[in-house]
Amino acid sequence: MGEINVSSRDLGRLLTDRTGTPARPYQEAFAKLADTYRGKPVPEILPLLRQAADEALLGFTDADLREQAEAIRSGARYVLRVRVT
Repeated sequence: MGEINVSSRDLGRLLTDRTGTPARPYQEAFAKLADTYRGKPVPEILPLLRQAADEALLGFTDADLREQAEAIRSGARYVLRVRVT
């Protein structure tokens, strides 16, 4: 399980919402990668997750992204604890 701190004004960068956030939220990018890359090797998934996190301006650690990539590879459910500040 991962954990990230996000300010309330930046929550739209992480979660899909209906307020018309201009950038694609990380949740949407993660879901698409999970559908497309299930079963693929972690090294193939990792740079795509890093790009999505960078585009959403989210500060996931390398360990967090590796854990997410492993979940996508294996098809396991990934739980992310979000602390809104």
